[in-house]
Amino acid sequence: MTVTPDDHSIHTTRRTLLHGATAAGTVGLLGGCVTAGGGDEPEAAGPVTDQNPLGVPEDADLEVVMFDGGYGDEYTRHAADLYQGLHPEAEVDHQGIQRVAETLQPRFVAGDPPDVVDNSGAARLDLAALSSSDQLHDLAELLDAPSLDEPEVSVRDTLMPGVVEDGTLDGRVGFLNFSTVAWGIWYSTALFADHGWTYPATWDDMLSLCEEIRQAGIAPWTWQGKYPEYMMDPIQSMAAKAGGLELVEAVDNLEPDAWKNDAMLTAADAIARLVAAGHIMDGSEALSHTEAQNAWCNGEAAFIPCGSWLEGEQQEVTPDGFDMAMGPVPALTAADAMPDGAVQVASSESFLVPAQASNPRGGLEYLRCLFSTDVARGFAETAKALPVVRGATEGVDLAPGLGSVAAALDAAGDDVFGFKYRLWYAPLAKAVDDATGELLTGRVDPEQWADRIQTTADEVAADDSIAKHER
Repeated sequence: MTVTPDDHSIHTTRRTLLHGATAAGTVGLLGGCVTAGGGDEPEAAGPVTDQNPLGVPEDADLEVVMFDGGYGDEYTRHAADLYQGLHPEAEVDHQGIQRVAETLQPRFVAGDPPDVVDNSGAARLDLAALSSSDQLHDLAELLDAPSLDEPEVSVRDTLMPGVVEDGTLDGRVGFLNFSTVAWGIWYSTALFADHGWTYPATWDDMLSLCEEIRQAGIAPWTWQGKYPEYMMDPIQSMAAKAGGLELVEAVDNLEPDAWKNDAMLTAADAIARLVAAGHIMDGSEALSHTEAQNAWCNGEAAFIPCGSWLEGEQQEVTPDGFDMAMGPVPALTAADAMPDGAVQVASSESFLVPAQASNPRGGLEYLRCLFSTDVARGFAETAKALPVVRGATEGVDLAPGLGSVAAALDAAGDDVFGFKYRLWYAPLAKAVDDATGELLTGRVDPEQWADRIQTTADEVAADDSIAKHER
């Protein structure tokens, strides 16, 4: 991933907050710009045929704006090439950018957005605000259209379970995510084999192993300190395993005192114990995602928390023989509500067609090309990430890290979970990460951490101007 130090990580690309000012700006700007909603003028359309099931106007140009991050743009350009082959009279303008919201907010306000947006990166658009402002084209027609690979199979039926649900806001499918993302703790299997270490199943096992790692002259942990959400993943994973899906739903539904639940407090305390024991590499709190990940790849630390995009993001700098792997976040205890192998999972990398796009039917057609087996297989090979298209990785020789992710998901089976508060409530996401940064530096204890977050959750729940969602 090529970024400047003040760019957010690709992890933000996958599922996290807007920075506070960006989040507030997105809601405010979009809230005042709904003049066309789904469009005052009828959509331009061409004849509907077997070759053109979505009725794309053949001579209409298409503009695609995508986040140019850790996944690269090869797969989105592949989709553009497929589109061009199907509609040779059209010109396709494919652009890669870094800060999506900053670039595209003015265009949404002006009613002149692109035809397709890959909404990812540090300052991404607030999808909940876009949906509540009627700025997202309903993708139901795309989902019911014949897939590019098998016309007798709809696009909907080519997608992994949960993808359509993940993209549904306010009763409509407003976006589709392209990548399956799992979160865990990463380590070098080669390093562990050299020292005879075994990946821990519980947090007490983790703390014991960290002592051994320190004695070997290696820092047990590092983390992407400038972006506290990275360490929030282990916290909420441990909390979910201890408290079960009921806790996950309580958090997302803004229930009173959900953040003060015993499981959540115990999970925060587990990370506080890691800090207090000195198991985190000195200076980690000041590191960007790339700095922390590079230090880990260089053998300066044994563990780092991250999502399943890590291998692809680090592929240019990972030493030969490093053999990275992702392990599920250890359980708090052996008696947790969910097994230690349970994994936090979600679909990610959001693609949308703006409601006021000049060529929305072309936008839908581009997504039909994007969610094809050919593009998805290429994505797995070049980005080293799992696509959401069924069967796309069959026969693909997965890299070690991606293979470990696939193995973790296979072992987890139905024991997977995911939080939605980040997507639904940007102010709460910011509060969570601000408080987590303070927890990791020891400036607040777990109870103070929970109090700060719960206060914001209660404020969001009481704010009638914020659209509410429920699981």
